Amino acid sequence: MAFAHKTIFFLICTTLIVATMLYGTVHQPTIALFYFIVTLMLVLWTVDSFGSGELKISRHLLQVPIYATAIYGFVQIFPFGSIPETGGVAGISRTISAAPFETELTALHYLALGFFFSIVLASLDSAKRLTKLVNVIAIFGFAFAFYAILQSFLSPGKIYGIYERFGASPFGSFVSRHNFAAFMEMSIALPLGLLLSGSVRRDKILLYVTAIALMGVALLLSGSRGGLVAMLSAVFLLILLTNRAKGAKKIALRAALAIALVAAVVAGTMFVGGESSLTRIAETAASKDVTTNRTHIWGITMKVIAGNVPFGAGLGAFGQAYTPFDDYSGLERVEQAHNDYLQVLADMGIVGAVIGGLFLFLLFQTGRKNIRTKNRFRSGVAVGALGGIFAILVHSLFDFVLHTTAIAILFLLLLALLVAAGREYDDDEQDEDDHRRKHRSSKAVVKPFSTRRSNA
Repeated sequence: MAFAHKTIFFLICTTLIVATMLYGTVHQPTIALFYFIVTLMLVLWTVDSFGSGELKISRHLLQVPIYATAIYGFVQIFPFGSIPETGGVAGISRTISAAPFETELTALHYLALGFFFSIVLASLDSAKRLTKLVNVIAIFGFAFAFYAILQSFLSPGKIYGIYERFGASPFGSFVSRHNFAAFMEMSIALPLGLLLSGSVRRDKILLYVTAIALMGVALLLSGSRGGLVAMLSAVFLLILLTNRAKGAKKIALRAALAIALVAAVVAGTMFVGGESSLTRIAETAASKDVTTNRTHIWGITMKVIAGNVPFGAGLGAFGQAYTPFDDYSGLERVEQAHNDYLQVLADMGIVGAVIGGLFLFLLFQTGRKNIRTKNRFRSGVAVGALGGIFAILVHSLFDFVLHTTAIAILFLLLLALLVAAGREYDDDEQDEDDHRRKHRSSKAVVKPFSTRRSNA
């Protein structure tokens, strides 16, 4: 049914915006709202499939790692035997997970994200929809960056001037500035990829440059070191991807453009008073606060990994698994490893390493293929999406941004765009260069014909 099909796409776009504005969807009521929307999308997808008489699914293998993670989470809470009586309590089931309830919740969350990803892949069935989703991400990223800059001056300690978290460093609608930076580095990569790949019409270049610069300024104002490193890594990758065998002159031109954009972003940050943010970025990673002292946390995480080989401590059970190995006082609880690669190994052991390796392999294969598509716009989309994905993979070396639902949603949307960019659509628009070449070719053919007629 057309109504169900259109409503699904509307919900996809709306979910990104609503999940971001609701503090990144990290609280239970907002997470429950996300689950409700995903359930509604599944119902509409079922109605649409029955109405059209066609099962609309995507068989792309990038879905496999997400569902495999959820399935392994359920395996980790499967009881086998019982724990010996402790403190007069007996009959407690033995499981792989050190925190079965947390593992169950995390596995369900992965399952919901998997359903969302599958529905997005099935719904991006036209070039028009692909363009709309790209525009939604770019426009919302621009508007969100503008709002965040204003809030950083008008109400720096409170979100929307209302919600305040003591001990936290909010930025935009996120409680953590690192999450905001992660959102920006993905949002900025998409229009930057289109711009560097030459997929933007000349009359829109200024709009793209303005949006990119504003998002970059907002990212720097957030003061996230990991965000800065991730953004620069994405820019470097985009330069490499958009200068394949095009000559040294074009490489230098694109590199100069990227450097100019970065310089403009830094200058813009200084202009609006972001010196303190730039100073903070120059600080070292060490800190007296245990939650930001990554070197200490990573060292303990290595002990957690070694102590839970080969099956892991349990998906989402890092907080419980970390405590026995922690050599600090225990007054401050560490819930995340501040490095998702280490946390995958701690939570899922060798199985997590296999699933993670499979994801990276499939991502590399998909990206390498789809950035070479002949359609210039879709190639630009693939390049931009891959740049944003790469930025998050770099950022995940220092933080745990993908644990925030809104960040995970945007990450999955970029994955879906990367996959969809490699497809061919009936409503694909013809590239301007191809149109000019065909126009010149038709003129070259018509002219001799018309001359012969006039001579006759």
